[in-house]
Amino acid sequence: MTPVVMAEGLSKSYGKHKALDQLSLSISQGEVFGYLGPNGAGKTTTIRLLLDLIRPTAGRVELFGKDPRTGGGALRERVGYLPGELPLAGRSSGLELLQFLARARGGVQPATITALADRLNVDLKRPVHNLSKGNKQKVGIIQAFMHAPDLLILDEPTTGLDPLVQQEFLAMVREARNNGQTVLMSSHILSEVQHVGDRVAIIRSGELVSVSDIDTLLEQAQRQVEIRFADPVDPRPFSALPGVRDVTVQSTTLSCTLDGAADALVKAAAQHTVVSLVCEEPDLEEIFLHAYAQESKEEMHGVR
Repeated sequence: MTPVVMAEGLSKSYGKHKALDQLSLSISQGEVFGYLGPNGAGKTTTIRLLLDLIRPTAGRVELFGKDPRTGGGALRERVGYLPGELPLAGRSSGLELLQFLARARGGVQPATITALADRLNVDLKRPVHNLSKGNKQKVGIIQAFMHAPDLLILDEPTTGLDPLVQQEFLAMVREARNNGQTVLMSSHILSEVQHVGDRVAIIRSGELVSVSDIDTLLEQAQRQVEIRFADPVDPRPFSALPGVRDVTVQSTTLSCTLDGAADALVKAAAQHTVVSLVCEEPDLEEIFLHAYAQESKEEMHGVR
């Protein structure tokens, strides 16, 4: 199946500054793809290249198997885009602006716009220049979703939203995926991607650090484990287990750090009487920081 989004060897330089360096990725239909990195990592540059808002220094891009330079209006109609910086000004109301955009996209049912506004709790009767940053963001989300595009490209979509609206937005993303739509969502808020994403890419200084499905990332992540036994145990057999480190024993309680699967640790613990076992679930924040730390170590040792 042709990928919905494909980038191959994508690079962008501004003079001597490399904003993006040899980035390659592929996103399939019906996938929610999280694109993670701090501000300045290259997320927005990537998105602008995908949409042909800027041109690459090297490499190529395809959306739905077509070059966005030559895809024309038919290709753009299949995309819903929310920029990271949304310039909304003028005396038009939010509803008038959305109606104008709806006409430009071939028409959207008024009930669809009303329903989205109700879900996000935004008053579309007010002039857009009077809206708060959060309400402008809601209007931006509506214009991206309202024509049910095959591909949603969302750059830092929850900026300025309160927690309740963030949850409603994430529900909208899940619904889009269930409808077969593809979502590329850039963010530096890792928890939101964890709750809706299928795969995640981590970018650092214009280079991809890793691309993986979220379940695999979580399985490979570090966990803090605490096991309480009925009787004291010898820590040495546990220290020798694969993926187990930093083992300490206080009285009948064993604590350790676990990298990856817990199978060997659980089997070793089962040779004793276990009173309780607590394993802290990792989150993408820890994985993100770990990936960045590993990349920095490789750079220090000249490994690329």
